Amino acid sequence: MLVPILTAISPIITDLIDRAFPDSEKREQTRLEVMSKVQEQLNTLDLAQMDVNKIEAQHQSLFVAGWRPFIGWICGAAFGYHFILQPLFAFAMASLGHIIILPVFDMDALYAVLGGMLGLGSLRTIEKVRGVNLPWKKQ
Repeated sequence: MLVPILTAISPIITDLIDRAFPDSEKREQTRLEVMSKVQEQLNTLDLAQMDVNKIEAQHQSLFVAGWRPFIGWICGAAFGYHFILQPLFAFAMASLGHIIILPVFDMDALYAVLGGMLGLGSLRTIEKVRGVNLPWKKQ
């Protein structure tokens, strides 16, 4: 999960080690040790986040376990407003002779959130196919 972080900082670490160690053998050994420690720390962070995710998913309250659906409803409402309600309302008002300017969302940010959710949404589909039950839903 944190591979992009490791990919981003790897050139920086390599550059710093190259400058600090003129001996190529010592430089390579130090680079391997440092990168191994960085990877170990990133793995620890990943495991800790997975533990938090498991606890959240098992919680009985939708306010804890239901934050993802809440974000989905917000994105759905924003899309509904932006693509359906706003144009229809603006058209109706213009038909009545009232020209108004309605607020417009930053759709780039909304696309990023929704795209991430839809990409991750397939995981729940896989859970459903495998028969994984959510603790707050009765089957």
